[in-house]
Parts: sequence; structure tokens; C-alpha cells
Amino acid sequence: MEQLVERFDDVLPESGVPDERAVDELSANVDDGLVVTNGGRYFGFVEGGVLPAALAADWLTSTWDQNAAFHALSPAAAAVEEVCRRWLVDLLGLPASASVGFTSGAQMANLIGLAAARHHLLAQCGWDVERRGLSGAPTLTVLASQSRHATIDRALRLLGLGTSALSAVPTDDQGRMRPRELAQALDAHRGLDRPLLVCAQVGNVNSGACDPVGEISRMAHAAGAWVHVDGAFGLWAAAAPSLQHLVPGVGAADSWAVDAHKWLNVPYDSGIAFCAHPDAHRAAMTLSADYLTTTGHRDGADWTPESSRRARAFATWAALRSLGRTGIAEMVERSCRSARRFATNLSRLPGVEVLNDVVLNQVLVRVEDSDDTTGQVATLVQADGMTWLGTTVWRGRTALRISVSDHATREADVDTATAAIAQAVQAAR
Repeated sequence: MEQLVERFDDVLPESGVPDERAVDELSANVDDGLVVTNGGRYFGFVEGGVLPAALAADWLTSTWDQNAAFHALSPAAAAVEEVCRRWLVDLLGLPASASVGFTSGAQMANLIGLAAARHHLLAQCGWDVERRGLSGAPTLTVLASQSRHATIDRALRLLGLGTSALSAVPTDDQGRMRPRELAQALDAHRGLDRPLLVCAQVGNVNSGACDPVGEISRMAHAAGAWVHVDGAFGLWAAAAPSLQHLVPGVGAADSWAVDAHKWLNVPYDSGIAFCAHPDAHRAAMTLSADYLTTTGHRDGADWTPESSRRARAFATWAALRSLGRTGIAEMVERSCRSARRFATNLSRLPGVEVLNDVVLNQVLVRVEDSDDTTGQVATLVQADGMTWLGTTVWRGRTALRISVSDHATREADVDTATAAIAQAVQAAR
């Protein structure tokens, strides 16, 4: 890190340098500080690669330099967002009338969904949270999976609800929320006269497991709750016929978050928030000022917290258009086949144990039932450079975490990575 900083930390030139020199210096200085996350053999985090059409569209997006916050600033960006909205809700099995906000990632998409929930639930209690704030507001209770992603907690902090509003619902051995324990939590909530928000998850960041969202929605709605689904990568299972059984009833929830820069493989800065209640979504996000021109058409600022943002949907449209429905399904299913191939190959190695049911693109592996040995294997694999993976803690034990999300990953990449892991296992012993 220090060496990289030193390369860039020259005296700011008084009169500048030629454009070509600035770009050449940038390219030379960053070269050995880049992480090759889109080459087909990066499995450390849930990192999508970049589809050719999406990359080209992203170049055009920067060239056009459109602000997608308002229709008046870019009618083209507004039109593409509306078309992507229609395509995505159909592809993912969500309500046709659902509103959509194109934001920076699943963190902001989760925040948008929870902000819409906060508005809706407090409005039902006669409280205008946008005008009156939270001081004196009815206390809102949040029920979320014990294995939830950390972005849910941060969204609650940013929204002023605080993590103390959250009660964790126990999960099974794969990280799925247990409906029976949720039912008990809902029963305990009855009679408290508090607005209630339930956060479900499809695609556990470690195991890939999916909460039974349809059943959760039915139970939660009977108790008057709003259901939000964190589907950062797992929601794409709804687009693949062979995986839809993992997310039955997902369209019955109230809001959803997903990343396009994960399994849709568009460049970074591309999250999507969906809401089955557009009025609540808009009320939580919209802004107005005397100088803003309203046309009655789609204004992106009605659906995200940003007043200035690049036209992210151009790359999303290009990805959807280039792949089509069957191409998207095949890309997602191929990643899952690769994950299963990893699990099969690695489970054959002496002393190596696969810890999870490989239902999506996540594989958890432990070596010699040892935290130290497992960590050493990860370090050796990273140093070798043939592939990259990291570690996590799963049910109290250190594990290698393999995430397959890149459209470029093929069987040969899996086999090459398996060989690198096998060599590291031998060396660690």
C-alpha cells in the first residue's frame, strides 16, 4: 500500500501534464496493485466479471456523461431505466407494478427497501417520518436472520432505527431462517402494538442457502409485517429454471435488493432496489426544489437517494439484451455447476471436507479439521497466484470460501483451481 501511495504522491503540478502522459502514468502506477477479479479464476468474494456488451455500454455511459437523476437531464437514461424495470421484474418473478431504483450496490438497495418499509409501517401508525423524524415515533421492531448480511445492520443504523431494534431469528445448519422460530417471534410480538419489519435472505454469503421467502411472507403478512428480501446475488436464482425451486414465493415479499454487478456481470456501481409499493418507495426517496423541472416522466431521483448519478442502467440493458432470458439462466446455472464441480473435486482430497450443501455458487471447505491448516492453505493459494480464494468463519470454524460468479469461469478454470488448492493442502501438511 505504501509503495503504491508513493508512486502517485508526487507534487501536484502547477500547470498540469499532457492528457496522454497522465493516463500512461496512471496505467503504469496501478499495474501491480490491481486484483484480477474478472479472469475466470477469482473465487474470493461474490465478484461478478464483466460481459463484453456491458463493458462497452459502460464506456459509452462515461462518454455520454448523462445524469440519470431526472428525465429532463437524460430522456434516454429514463427510458432505459423503465425498460430495464419491466424486464427485470418479469425475469425475477416480481410484481409487474413494482418500482425500481438503480443504485450503487446491494448496500444502498437494502437501505432503500428498508426506508420504504419504515415509511409504510409508520404511516400506518399515523406517523409522517419524512416530516417528523423518529423522535417520538412508534418503536419499530425488525426480525432478521441470525445469518443475515452485515449490510442489513448498517442500513438500520443509517436509517436511525438502530441495531437494537433487531431481533435475530435462529437458522438451520445451512443458514436458512427457521419458520418455526419466526412464528414464535411473531407470536411474541402480537399485542405489543409495534410496527414490524421482517428481513429475509436469498443467497447466504457463506453457504448460498435461501430462506423460505414464500412461507416467511405468508406468516409475516398475517402479522401485519413488511417483508424485505436481501437477494444481493441469490435473487438471480429466480431467473434460472433449474434453481427456481430455491426461491418459491419470492415475489410475495414487499421489497427486494439485488446486485447487477454480481451475477449479471455488469461493471461495478450497479445495485437494484425493487418495491411492491411504489407510493411508499417514492415517498421515502423523492425530493423537490423550485429549480427542478418535472415532466411527469420517470425521474431517477424518485427511487434512489442520489441527486446526481451516472446512467447505470445502460450497462444493465446491454447485459440483458445481449444474453436474453436463456443466456442469463445459462450463466447463473453454469456458475452453480462449477461450484458443484469444486465440491466434488475437493471432497475427494484426503483431509478435505465440504461443509455446506452446495445449492448455488458458494462452497465452504475445511482442511484437516483445523483452523490453522485451513488458513495456511488459503495463504499458499493466494501466494501461488494461479487462483484466489479467501476464508470465512462458518459455525465457529475457519473455512475456505469459494464463490463462483464470473461468466468467464469454465470447467478448466475449476480444475486448475482445484489443483492449486490440492498442492497447497499438501504443502500445509
